[in-house]
Amino acid sequence: MVLHIIPFMNTVNVVIDTNVVIAALKSKKGASYKLLMSLPKNIFVPNISVPLFLEYESVAKRSGMITKLSTIDIDAILDYLLSKSNIRKIFFLWRPFLKDPKDDLVLEVAVKSQSEYIITFNKRDFEGCDKFGITVITPHEFIVTRNI
Repeated sequence: MVLHIIPFMNTVNVVIDTNVVIAALKSKKGASYKLLMSLPKNIFVPNISVPLFLEYESVAKRSGMITKLSTIDIDAILDYLLSKSNIRKIFFLWRPFLKDPKDDLVLEVAVKSQSEYIITFNKRDFEGCDKFGITVITPHEFIVTRNI
């Protein structure tokens, strides 16, 4: 017997900016937390690169950044996010395209994965991403748009 996996029809590729991941780790209130808690529903597929994941980890483990979680808890949550993500190898650089090189890191993953959305709190930092067919959206806007 051969099993065929049928992808979810409404699943979209996204890239989640570091500020959204950090907000979700800091508080169980708000759209960022709700976004990460919806991962098991397979409504969206996060896309990351090794450098982007290392940025998530570096910022989350910065002294005093996340006070309510232990390093072990942070590792477990980031490992789960990683397990639900597509890891993209970046062989090209768009830099400099945006003002901040760390934002270019996010854009490169979005372009490589053909993501429909970049989810961030800093929409102005990603001006021009529409040239790549990418919508820059806040966690709340994404939740409303996708009926999460």
